[in-house]
Amino acid sequence: MKNMQMPEPASAVPHGGHLSVLDGWRGLSILLVLAAHLLPLGPHHFLFNHSAGVFGMVIFFILSGFLITSFLLRDQRIGGFLVKRFCRVLPLAWLYMIIALLLSLAPLSRWASHLLFYANMPLDQAMPNDLVPMTEHLWSLCMELQFYVGVALLVVVLRGRGLLLLPFIGLGFTALRVWDGVIASSISYYRIDEILAGCTLALLFHGSFGTRARDCLRMVPLWLLALLLLFSSMPQGQWLNFLRPYFALLLVGGTLMQPSAAMVLGLHSRVLVFVAGISYALYVIHPMLTFTWLGSGDVIVKYLKRPLFFAVLFLLAYASTRYYESWFMKRGKHWADTVNGWFDGSRSRTPAVAITADVVAEAAPDAAQREPVDPLVEAEAPAEAESPASACPPLKSN
Repeated sequence: MKNMQMPEPASAVPHGGHLSVLDGWRGLSILLVLAAHLLPLGPHHFLFNHSAGVFGMVIFFILSGFLITSFLLRDQRIGGFLVKRFCRVLPLAWLYMIIALLLSLAPLSRWASHLLFYANMPLDQAMPNDLVPMTEHLWSLCMELQFYVGVALLVVVLRGRGLLLLPFIGLGFTALRVWDGVIASSISYYRIDEILAGCTLALLFHGSFGTRARDCLRMVPLWLLALLLLFSSMPQGQWLNFLRPYFALLLVGGTLMQPSAAMVLGLHSRVLVFVAGISYALYVIHPMLTFTWLGSGDVIVKYLKRPLFFAVLFLLAYASTRYYESWFMKRGKHWADTVNGWFDGSRSRTPAVAITADVVAEAAPDAAQREPVDPLVEAEAPAEAESPASACPPLKSN
């Protein structure tokens, strides 16, 4: 029996158009995370640092799920997909982990959990995860890699039709959060519904549920959703936290379908686009600098050093993206073509989906940004800026 193929999306909208608004969201997201970890955002009891980090990370995860699902809707050759993603994520992540684990004098037992990306999972009641202070922010990368492998297995078994299950799987994980009363966590099964909401957005946007469902995104009130997303990122928001993935889905989706909205025009900022291009390196590198002279001193001295801290951070992130990560990305595309050729008998290059919206950016954005006409990336913020590398424990609703 021939393999059943997923039906073509209801729309004729191509999957390859670059959407610069997604770069804007990605740039805004990393700036929120950096602010949450490195700046005092208000009195401690308001938990503004925590809320900024949660807000930034839900956008990151929406973009990640959107990118991956958009790619897999068009090309279900899993071997090449995994090669590309691993070549994008692993070189910098592994380099950072090796340095951090050596400096932390971590026991060998922790090396495996880090390098295989399951260090964010609870070991027992006494140890909520296997991360060390310098790697606590990498819980989100652990979840990303777990998602890549999980969605790859789903597509291997069910082909493209398996992608239609992702919204329902996401709702299942949201129900688990509601059942256990967890409103924010670094444990994958309490947070992966945010990535799966991004997968749902991709299915909506590319017409997998019909053009009417996609066109509903044209009518969403962007500023109201932004306000709801803000409240749902705050512990004070209580039950609204359970709806956070879906507020973010509608907000990002609305900006995709409303290109002339004032919010969208602001997201086309060149500053945000530049920051988006180096966002992955900014995210991975920044906690280690807090353990250097740049992060030392009492509160006043520490924050007086922040301008120099940010200058060094952005310089390192730019150098990493331009001269280190790019080498692996280029090789990854070639290796992906080779792997795909083993299975389909073709050595032709598989065109890449030109979205640069993932928490792990596919590539630095082009200088010439186009209007988003065609459809086609957490260090959980701590309650205090003074402990920038720590991940928040699960928060329970009252």
